[in-house]
Amino acid sequence: MLFRVAIGIAALSLCVVPLSAQSERPANQPPEHTEPFPNLGTGGSREEIVESLALSPQLRRGVPVQEMLEDQRRLNRSLTGLQPQRRGTVDAYVVTIALDSDPVFAREAREAGRVLSRRYDGAGRTLTLAGPDGARDDLPRGSIESLLISLAHIAEVMDTEEDVLVLYTTSHGNKLGLAYHYGDTGYGILSPSRLASALDEVGIKRRILVISACFSGVFVPALAGANTAILTAAASERNSFGCEPQNDWTFYGDAMINRAMRQPQPLSEVARAANRTVAGWETQRRLLASLPQSAFGSGVAAWLPQLEARMPQTATDPVGRPAIGE
Repeated sequence: MLFRVAIGIAALSLCVVPLSAQSERPANQPPEHTEPFPNLGTGGSREEIVESLALSPQLRRGVPVQEMLEDQRRLNRSLTGLQPQRRGTVDAYVVTIALDSDPVFAREAREAGRVLSRRYDGAGRTLTLAGPDGARDDLPRGSIESLLISLAHIAEVMDTEEDVLVLYTTSHGNKLGLAYHYGDTGYGILSPSRLASALDEVGIKRRILVISACFSGVFVPALAGANTAILTAAASERNSFGCEPQNDWTFYGDAMINRAMRQPQPLSEVARAANRTVAGWETQRRLLASLPQSAFGSGVAAWLPQLEARMPQTATDPVGRPAIGE
């Protein structure tokens, strides 16, 4: 179909299971993908489809109304619970989001929220958007819409001139952006240009962005800037690994969040350490190198040391099953 041609949807590694499996899903189990990803473009030429996808369309279909209401209530509670910024303090507002219902992403986003909140003194200023992970289902679900609404709300409670957004996204990806794919009811593409324009629109200037997905290097050109530190799991033409649904971590999430971010070391060294770990695992498995990317803007050095000065000086241990057997 046109959508497959336009973005290489096979790169999303979507699995198909019998429809009966979804109807028998126990509590706290995420819905599985059983339907093809629909065409979210306009139709017509490939160029028109790509142009439409760059606007980050989101489609939700067949969602029970009570489920929609409960998820909106969860999001509202989480947003209203965020504490305001402290004048004179460089506060971090941490957002972690799983954009796909494969449970590895929800597990990763939940623990990433805890790790990043501890590292960046984000207690009371941390928001995790993640669906059921096989054990828990108590958070607002990740979607393009819930992320953009959350960013707009955070811009209202933070000081956009002083404070920092720390954003961690985990999902499948393709060469046009990140895939939003929730069971058979939610679909979308979050493009680099849409995320960049949303951050500019709400006025969030200081940013630490960590994007974990295949081809996530496509976000670097659109989002790199003087006050942005951006780290991605892969180059724009490469896959990343470890996103099997049964995992607790992807390769990059394990290396970056579960290991390097737990150490009291500067973000630049975090990036180098995570990249070395991922490269070692890929060599061990004889996989084509994902080539994680990082870019630190010239203005980051003016505020990142203030934020990292409050970083705990004791490391914590990794949790969960490692992304690769040791």
